[in-house]
Amino acid sequence: MTLPASGIVHLGLGAFFRAFGCVYVADAMAASGGDWGIIGVSLRNPATRDALRSNNWSYASVTLAPTGENIREINVLNDVLVAPEDPGKVLDAMADPAIKIVSLTVTEKGYCHNPASGTLNPEHPDIQADLNNSLPVSAPGFLVRALQMRHAAGHPPFTVLTCDNLPDNGQLVRAVVLDLARQIDPDLADWIAAHGRFPSTMVDRITPATTQGDIDRIAARTGKPGGAPVLHEPFSQWAIEDNFVNGARPDLAAAGAEMVEDVSAHEQMKLRMLNGTHSALAYSGYLAGHDTIAATVADPVFARFVHRLWAEIMPAVTPPDGVDLAAYADALFDRYANPAIQHRTWQIAMDGSQKLPQRLLGTIADNITAGRAIEALSLGVAAWMRYVGGVDEAGEFIDVRDPMATHLFDVASAQESVEDKVVALLSVEEVFPLELASQLRTPVTEAAWRLWTLGARKALEEING
Repeated sequence: MTLPASGIVHLGLGAFFRAFGCVYVADAMAASGGDWGIIGVSLRNPATRDALRSNNWSYASVTLAPTGENIREINVLNDVLVAPEDPGKVLDAMADPAIKIVSLTVTEKGYCHNPASGTLNPEHPDIQADLNNSLPVSAPGFLVRALQMRHAAGHPPFTVLTCDNLPDNGQLVRAVVLDLARQIDPDLADWIAAHGRFPSTMVDRITPATTQGDIDRIAARTGKPGGAPVLHEPFSQWAIEDNFVNGARPDLAAAGAEMVEDVSAHEQMKLRMLNGTHSALAYSGYLAGHDTIAATVADPVFARFVHRLWAEIMPAVTPPDGVDLAAYADALFDRYANPAIQHRTWQIAMDGSQKLPQRLLGTIADNITAGRAIEALSLGVAAWMRYVGGVDEAGEFIDVRDPMATHLFDVASAQESVEDKVVALLSVEEVFPLELASQLRTPVTEAAWRLWTLGARKALEEING
């Protein structure tokens, strides 16, 4: 089988992009052709590369429907590189003029920015390393250094296509790249600003973590041992700002993507209604002892809570044309309740310091300005505060996975009373803007008191009414 030549480099080749972007690209090439094979890049470790190499970069994409599993083989990857092993090889791949798009799913923390302000964090250790070395460490560093190589060679820039859940994600990565480029070479920054393209996107597909049991089961069904299968729900949605360098891109519309002029309405709806409730359910559900989102919403108290959240969120959302928000919420609930999707609460709870501003705090700020209710949303914030304290309601240690985990634990544990814990955590400016922190002191303290005193389930039951 002859694979198409590579036209895309993808930074951060985790399960989500293989369950989402790779599938769209495969479908686009099946529909309309083109050399859009993908070179994946692991930015941290070789595990994904090593697992994929055993099957010559192909892997199983497994749709988890309530009625059973459907397995499809994906053959869109041409190679997988491991950045720490050979960063120069990664840069050479990105600088190749045959590469038209560099896409990325590096999670919120991978942009090395301040989540509260959306600006580059110049003190981030990876950014410090990238400013002092030509071989980069961070995703922004790889983008800037590869663009620098293309500029020096007289090649056009590649399109930077971010696929992470961040508001105005294209504008955010553009700002981070320009800021870093300006510190390295102001002329380079001017060239990127004039000729680069950074389309914003909205991505949506629930992708639970793959377990060893999943790997063994799928290997038995396919007859291909090992590998790196990905599991996902049937639903998928990709809205993309149609703004690419020289218009060069796969025929993603033929694969079902929505190519639009402005994704902001799609993005806001998804970040607030899906990601916001997902996070609130993850923290509160974990504290109450629920392992998965499906188990969480199967509990009638949490089912009522998520609908209470949507009642507070929907007035702060401007829907895309033709979308009914109440129907969208009902569809989200059905997706959450899918028993085949074992989406772990601890997985969604990861990196909350990076996620909270866009998932919950933006909605809260809009509601405060408009004089609308924030009681359920405040409980979501308080649940995050209880979670990052590192001890659950049974007194068991929580393995908090967050780039600020140690700092947040120290801030919370240094205080005795619930009110003092809330005030101390609201003072973490990397998460909470100063004015909003002041406005949240009373409602979040009230919610936190309920959580600490009653436990998560009873606290939710009380505010559900």
